Amino acid sequence: MTRTNVTALVGAAGFFAAATLILARRFYGAWQTISPLWSLPIWGVAALCVFLIVMVRRRRKEGRIGLDRSQINPMMMANFMVIGKASAWSGAILGGIFLGLAVWVLPRLSTLSAAQADLPGVISGTLATAALAVAGVILERSCEVSPPAEGEPAG
Repeated sequence: MTRTNVTALVGAAGFFAAATLILARRFYGAWQTISPLWSLPIWGVAALCVFLIVMVRRRRKEGRIGLDRSQINPMMMANFMVIGKASAWSGAILGGIFLGLAVWVLPRLSTLSAAQADLPGVISGTLATAALAVAGVILERSCEVSPPAEGEPAG
């Protein structure tokens, strides 16, 4: 599996921000209020990624990666890497959506009461998705494990 390209993540976020801005120009009045509660699941997944980062880094530092019961199985590390990659892309896509909403809402705070009501949810969502994307990239990079060199014990 190749590393997630951070430039591609930024590009995806920009694309979804632009698409959301276009949709907001046309349909903003038909949407419901954007609640800060919408970002709670995103914060939860970001917290899970941070927990996995801490656990994986601690186990790598202690040299506890292998097939013993007290070690992290390399296949589990690969699963964590996939979780990191998926989190990074989810954070970038959802971050672009919340960023597009922020670009629409912020200039209209003084004129639209709906924009004032949406501001806490938009800010919370933007911060949560940024945290998710960063945590996903760090988790993915933390799970990279190279095989032991020839003649070196595997564990």
